[in-house]
Amino acid sequence: MSGDQPVPSESEQETHNRRQRAYFENTVKKTMLPADTPYVRRQVSELMAFAELATGARVLEVGCGMGRYTFALRRAGLQVEGLDLSPVLIERLRAFAGSPSLPLHCADLAEPPTSLEGRFEAVVGFFVLHHVGALERCLAGAARTLAPGGRVVFLEPNPLNPLYYIQIALTPGMSWAGDGGIVRMTERRVGAAAAAAGLSGLAVRRFGFFPPGLANRSGVQGLERRLERVRLLQHVLPFQLFRAERS
Repeated sequence: MSGDQPVPSESEQETHNRRQRAYFENTVKKTMLPADTPYVRRQVSELMAFAELATGARVLEVGCGMGRYTFALRRAGLQVEGLDLSPVLIERLRAFAGSPSLPLHCADLAEPPTSLEGRFEAVVGFFVLHHVGALERCLAGAARTLAPGGRVVFLEPNPLNPLYYIQIALTPGMSWAGDGGIVRMTERRVGAAAAAAGLSGLAVRRFGFFPPGLANRSGVQGLERRLERVRLLQHVLPFQLFRAERS
């Protein structure tokens, strides 16, 4: 147990899941649409390097949504399967895929299908952990799908970066109820939940600097990497990668 956060009951978890589904299903969020941009490619490449994933690795992407990162992972040569709580988002992803060859699973990460257990070299997720209601249960569910020596790697917002709170306040379609879980994405809380889920060796890496509109411009990537090396900025860089391994 994390010690400072009560584990939601089953009824609380169901209520949380219904609210999250409504948050993502009621409108088509542009930030979830599949994209092949420098911004997305950088996030995928950083996660793959941090996870030490080689071409051909079998990966379960949780919270796959409409496939914003799913197709990028496949283009990078990974054997990807997707899992999402929402059947609506799964069907939207299928429409974008245009092919039945992409294995997709509709389930709560806290209770993944038994057919997935022990199958994957890695479980990965992009901006999904801060939306789950039962962090320990979800990490334990992810751990059950890992093969021996497998690892979980999640890309999450850094709660120390104040721009996220401005974004939530000013962006149509975003809300504190939907995205307020950002405040839980600290190394201490995620590390405690990972340990309670039977995962070990938590590692954290931060990167990034510019929002998509700037990060996708030509020539900005070099400047971004220089800014990442400024020590005074490193604790507020917007993106953080969490990695932990199956014990």
